Amino acid sequence: MDSSADFVEEATSEIVHDFPHMIRVYKDGTVQRFLGTATVPPGLDSRTGIESKDVTISDHVSARLYLLPNLNEQKKSKIPLLVYFHGGGFCIESAASPTYHNHLNLLASQAGLVVVSVEYRRAPEHPLPAAFDDSWAALQWVQSHAVLAGEEPWLMSHVDFSRVFLGGDSAGATIAHHVGIKAGVEGLVGIRLDGIILVHPFFDGEEVIPGEKKMTTGSALWRLICPESKAGLDDPWINPALDPNLKLMATERLLVMVAEKDFLRARGLLYKETVANSGWQGHLQLVETEGQGHVFHLLNPNTDAAATLLDQLVLFINHHPPLSSACPS
Repeated sequence: MDSSADFVEEATSEIVHDFPHMIRVYKDGTVQRFLGTATVPPGLDSRTGIESKDVTISDHVSARLYLLPNLNEQKKSKIPLLVYFHGGGFCIESAASPTYHNHLNLLASQAGLVVVSVEYRRAPEHPLPAAFDDSWAALQWVQSHAVLAGEEPWLMSHVDFSRVFLGGDSAGATIAHHVGIKAGVEGLVGIRLDGIILVHPFFDGEEVIPGEKKMTTGSALWRLICPESKAGLDDPWINPALDPNLKLMATERLLVMVAEKDFLRARGLLYKETVANSGWQGHLQLVETEGQGHVFHLLNPNTDAAATLLDQLVLFINHHPPLSSACPS
């Protein structure tokens, strides 16, 4: 049964997965989500002047596009593109969430770029690798415009396809990582990945690593997201240290962002070290925010710390010199 019910008044079946305040799954297949269910329509954002619209990519993939009208006319040239993947543990949130809508309006405005925010299929109705497959399909859709086979005017008229970025937060950062690896394995035509941005990436592993604050529900959540996995938390889809293709990531610049109080901080630091030692040939920057927790910039966007993180993203996208806390590979 494929159901994404956001609210269940009266459950008539046994609960098989329960993650309080996040998601609950019943034996009959009914899914009850407690977070990330709110949505907002696209349109003109009065604060930033950014226009947004929703587009269909395939039967099960769509995206929300963001653009500041007349921006490339002001700059006298075409502008970068960010393909963004939202977070939410692969099972909550959406591209239409007010959290992501507001964040990407700001980022598109301040960085001066087009954004394609991907609406991928979520677990448990669509377990992994559905989200990876959908996100790869979205990048292929972008690529079709670079080779003049696409029909979306915002991409055809405004985008510099030599300056394409992948980015995401939490599970979305995990997706950006995997799409970047797949691009390296399979190759891209007509587009260049100028950079990949991983904000507080959602990685894990069976063994506890130094400094790690292990989630008590980690294994159970992974079984919900990827029930067919034979390796558990040591599956390369969630533990990139075990991915033999890590060195093939198809970009020359990688930004990894961690937060001091994030329960995933240790995994982010391990990821940085693993990439640096993998044989990947590129420049890796690590930026850590002191005193903050997981995706703080989305939960509390009106803080100085959130404004600083946004500035750091803009600096990376616009090819400024490495950030002060950068760690070259």
